[in-house]
Amino acid sequence: MSLFRLDASIMPSTSTSTELADVLEAEWSATRPGEPVVRRHLGTDPLPADAWIIATAARFTPEGERTPAQLDALALAADLTSELTDADAVLLAVPLYNFGVSQHFKTWVDLVMAGAGTAADGLLKDKPTVLVTVRGGGYGPGTPREGWDHSTPYLRRILGDVFQSDLTVIERELTLAATNPAMAGLKDLAAQRHTEALDAARHAGRTLAAK
Repeated sequence: MSLFRLDASIMPSTSTSTELADVLEAEWSATRPGEPVVRRHLGTDPLPADAWIIATAARFTPEGERTPAQLDALALAADLTSELTDADAVLLAVPLYNFGVSQHFKTWVDLVMAGAGTAADGLLKDKPTVLVTVRGGGYGPGTPREGWDHSTPYLRRILGDVFQSDLTVIERELTLAATNPAMAGLKDLAAQRHTEALDAARHAGRTLAAK
């Protein structure tokens, strides 16, 4: 059984999404020692921002007339799609940036969909998939920024509704409470959210390995 892991933090050395993904992966590997983990890190090795545009244009270009750049973009899209379809389980660690989906993660999604073509619907049908997502502030009901998280609903839509994966979502908020003086009053709640997310990651890792 193989696990595909994707990270999207732009600050991996201090990343809270990386921490949770590491915990989950450790639990998965403890249950399945020696099983392969295929990794891709969009934060440290971002995809070309124009690759999706080029790949899409290539779809409308006769095969014999495609440029080297178009062939490269199509090959990249196919490779990204295969990483998902070849895996038995999927782990995605995706932080919230600027209230939405980061450009480098959106590029990945667009290229996967370009590589899958009409097979994008159901690409991960019933495949065990865990999304780890973290937010620096609080966006829950009744908070000043309720509704400002434009990332998590999108991720659920793509992974759950379009790709049709067997999706588990682990969320952690208030990750900036320890360093932002304006959030000092939220430190205890933030610590509780941290503990809850770590427990959820451990449980999800064991569950993912058992499926």
